[in-house]
Amino acid sequence: MTRPARVRLSPEERSRQLLDLGAELFASTPYEDVHIERVAELAGVSRGLLYHYFPSKRAFFAAMVRRQAATMAEETAPDPSLPAVAQLRAGVTAFLDHIGRHPHGTRAAYRGAASGDAEVQAVIAESVALHEERILAALTDDHPREAHPLLRVAVRSWVVLLRHAGQEWLDDEEGSLDLTEVRDLVVDAFLGMLLGLPEAARPPAVAELVAADA
Repeated sequence: MTRPARVRLSPEERSRQLLDLGAELFASTPYEDVHIERVAELAGVSRGLLYHYFPSKRAFFAAMVRRQAATMAEETAPDPSLPAVAQLRAGVTAFLDHIGRHPHGTRAAYRGAASGDAEVQAVIAESVALHEERILAALTDDHPREAHPLLRVAVRSWVVLLRHAGQEWLDDEEGSLDLTEVRDLVVDAFLGMLLGLPEAARPPAVAELVAADA
């Protein structure tokens, strides 16, 4: 990262610049080893200005993870007009496309998931819950609250699998993981998990999903 020339930016632009630089630092460096004063140095601003926007490293990191979660939520929004299996494939594709275009923010967010910071954990938990509810809504004809507890466990577990598979693909420096194959792997794993549920826990759309994917 090179130090940019000092320019006058609007508050929104300055905040975005600081968070972008922070994402690069946190993506490659453990949380405890990052000094956010370095962000001010890279941005060409004073430490006082940095702390005007973000009063602490904890607040800075939480804001960065929150922005990443909001961007992902927007870019992976489902199209309810599509059949459930098409929504599934489109959602996985959008997720992988998102992390491919936002590698620094994604890596920083994954580091946040491993941190003990309660605020960061809450942001990540809220993001995961949003994706769970979207999937359950597609499986239950928009009645996610009626989902069987085991179905919720299956969906929650699969979201974790998707996140880890995405991270493995993102970190594959040798290029040995094909994007389409990773997508198909997690989609097939999801269908397999649904088929593994007892009949009482299976959503009505299971037969349609399997048939459409055959």
